[in-house]
Amino acid sequence: MLKAASTLKLFCFLLLCTGLASCNEETVEPEGGGSISGVVIHAETEAPISGVSISTKPATAAVITNQEGNFSIPEVDAGEYNVVAQKLGYKVKGVTVAVKSFKSSHVTIVLEEATGGGLAPGKATNPVPASGTTSQPTDVTLRWKAPKSNSGDTLSYDVYLYESGNTEKKLIAEAISDTSVVAKNLKYNTTYFWQVVVRDASSRTSNGDVWSFTTLALTNARYLFARAIEGDYNIYRSDGTEANTFRLTSGVSRDWWPLLNPKRDVIAYSSNETIEPQIYTMNLDGTSRLQITTVPVAGYHNQGIGFVWSPDGGQLIYPHYDKLYRIERDGSGLTVLATAPEGRHFRMLEWTDRGNKILAQTIGQNINDSEIYIMDSNGANMTLLVENLPGRVESPVFSIDGRSILYTQDAAGFENTEGRQLNSRIYRKDLNTNRMTDLSGGKPAGTNDLYPRYSPTGDKIIFVNTPNDGFGPFDIYVMDTNGSNRTKIFSNGTMPDWK
Repeated sequence: MLKAASTLKLFCFLLLCTGLASCNEETVEPEGGGSISGVVIHAETEAPISGVSISTKPATAAVITNQEGNFSIPEVDAGEYNVVAQKLGYKVKGVTVAVKSFKSSHVTIVLEEATGGGLAPGKATNPVPASGTTSQPTDVTLRWKAPKSNSGDTLSYDVYLYESGNTEKKLIAEAISDTSVVAKNLKYNTTYFWQVVVRDASSRTSNGDVWSFTTLALTNARYLFARAIEGDYNIYRSDGTEANTFRLTSGVSRDWWPLLNPKRDVIAYSSNETIEPQIYTMNLDGTSRLQITTVPVAGYHNQGIGFVWSPDGGQLIYPHYDKLYRIERDGSGLTVLATAPEGRHFRMLEWTDRGNKILAQTIGQNINDSEIYIMDSNGANMTLLVENLPGRVESPVFSIDGRSILYTQDAAGFENTEGRQLNSRIYRKDLNTNRMTDLSGGKPAGTNDLYPRYSPTGDKIIFVNTPNDGFGPFDIYVMDTNGSNRTKIFSNGTMPDWK
């Protein structure tokens, strides 16, 4: 009986131990952190690379590889990471790795050298225009071929330009992705040098070769006129052919009323780039712009027109409301020559050395209220020459010998507040006999003849013809002094001068 009881106790003890053992085996260990280790090697030589920056996404720690190319990031939460390796001169490389609790995940990262195997991208090549090219326009498109790049590389370009004799480079394009850029407003007959700097996504740069081109030279261009392109007026110079027509100004302002100095060494014109229209001068190639006036060219129905050179080219006279001013060509010596009749303003002017006389159009608040006076060059003895006729009277011009004048008048006598003309014609008035001659006999019906001037030799007249509906175009013609042989020489041009 005692033996049986002992056996039962032993059985119960063994059963309890078995149960406890069974409970311990079902216990789940708590999750913990792991780590990431690895080595970075060269793609071609398989040599370890030291000094490589290692980071992860999601972010953990940032470390650097040692001399053996090894790295270690301890205490990383379990999960999936993108391990990124970066070093100057190599392409950026990322490797995905899974980290498990209490485990170390090891990766090998293979780095490739950057484009061309060096520290910088390749150079731009194949310039257009080719280096050394001549007769290029003053607005020229510069093109080049991009260097060869590996897949995924992003290149941008800085373009520098400088003219011969000037070592200061001008940055004309910065960080552009296109392989072309337009160099604008260049000088005529000038050699320019240009260079393309290539930049990759890691800001490594490569300075390209220095290329050159030369802009075209101006011919003996004695015609001047204003031309509107997309609403902006600029000054043009030409030899009488469209092929040799050159733009001299290029602003978004209104540049017009160009006049060649009688000495043929400088051009005067007006511009509203400072809001109010002022007189400027420039060289025959459009360089060396100089503002001459500070008191603007203004008045009734005047937006910067009507001024004229003195016969010797040393001065200009211009209208400013009811005052007629004279100014030296360098902008000094501003003087009031004359005052217009009460209630009137000066507008278009002319000056001849034949008797040293000035013609002056005066105008009232109504644009059709217009007449022409003649006076001495000092403003004295102002005398009415062409009275206030029906329709607009304007554009007084002396003949070469000073014995007659040209002017325009709307023969239809049409008058409205907008100043529209229906039949503006060019007339010549003999100052000795007062005989009047209509020179617009060959003018097409429904058009206006405007802005007449004599040629340098006096045997031709240059002028503008335009439809009377106010929608243009304005075209420039020449004709004989008797009105015959009307010939168009420029399309889309106005306010011509010929010296």
